[in-house]
Amino acid sequence: MNYFLLNKLYIQFESGKWFINFFLYSLFQNTPLGDRGMYSSLQLAFKYINYCIGSSNRKGHGIHSPFVFDFIKNVLNDKKEYADYQNVESIRKELLKNRFVLNIEDYGAGSSSSGSDQRSIASIAKHAVKPKKYSQLLYRIVKYYKPNTIIELGTSLGLTASYLLLANPDANIFTFEGSAEIANKARRIFKTLEIEKIKLVEGNFDYTLPTVLYNLSSVDFAFIDGNHRREPTENYFQWLLPKANNNSIFIFDDIHWSKEMEQAWDNITEHSSVRCSIDLFFIGIILFRQEFKEKQHFTIQF
Repeated sequence: MNYFLLNKLYIQFESGKWFINFFLYSLFQNTPLGDRGMYSSLQLAFKYINYCIGSSNRKGHGIHSPFVFDFIKNVLNDKKEYADYQNVESIRKELLKNRFVLNIEDYGAGSSSSGSDQRSIASIAKHAVKPKKYSQLLYRIVKYYKPNTIIELGTSLGLTASYLLLANPDANIFTFEGSAEIANKARRIFKTLEIEKIKLVEGNFDYTLPTVLYNLSSVDFAFIDGNHRREPTENYFQWLLPKANNNSIFIFDDIHWSKEMEQAWDNITEHSSVRCSIDLFFIGIILFRQEFKEKQHFTIQF
């Protein structure tokens, strides 16, 4: 995606050139979907521009919820460079240079970059691992709210799980991965970072997740990044829901990745148990806090 072009178009939109918006909309409606149902780069560009225009200022201006304002101020806009960042990012740099090929069992919607069942570690690190910006946001969320029991669906190479445990070393973390070879690589990364207490569960989430949840009393934080289809994503939410408490935070990845994922996000946010949702475009945050007397939804620039 050409981010220079996106920024140029965004400036034009802001200056009132609404006809460009109309032109792009007309053009993108005839753009075919990308591989395996995901939106094409053009469609995503259009959606991202509309998100930028329609979202609330990331400084919190106009946000009347005390909880969300505090989240924006102390988590979203926390600019501190934590030492843990460098520890994980140094490993990411090495992974991006690693051309070793792994055999992948893909139970989800697949890679957006390749339909193959073989991928290099560098390709996985580039396309399947959560980028630094969002991995570090997850780190700050866990560091600030201190959840005790954490579920991650989609270990990949283990960088996000590493961030989660480093943010709260006392947490009980379960991370789920469908591919045995990717899981083995993640274990080696956990060993390098000396965070082997992370519990890595291998296999199809349809079987492994219910088994683990059965033995848990609650889930305080969940990051769902395992299957970019509507039905499985909604299933994961339904399975996690009985374990949610007032302070639980559920985060869904790639909520605008495809029409299916947008449908899943809409259905989840409309659930009666959800009191507040926050759309950051590439991820969506779900809250259950009863202090929200009425259901609220926020779209915030990030």
